[in-house]
Amino acid sequence: MKAKLEDYTGKVIEKPLDAIYEKCLDCSVYDKNEVKLCPCTDCVLWPFRFGTNPYTRKRNISNEAREKLSKNMSRVRESKENNG
Repeated sequence: MKAKLEDYTGKVIEKPLDAIYEKCLDCSVYDKNEVKLCPCTDCVLWPFRFGTNPYTRKRNISNEAREKLSKNMSRVRESKENNG
């Protein structure tokens, strides 16, 4: 079960990156353009202000590996459906 955060508006936020984005929107008076143009580069949340983690690498996967992963995930999903 995922942890959920409920802000003062009653909105439920399930992901930490979504909570950071909401904080940036709150700080910029809910103007998305101001989030983009944010001058506060010394803020610890600044790199995450678009709701993404800039430090994660994208995986370059071959088509064969992608198909293998897809088949494995299908088997996992099927076993979860059958068991519970």
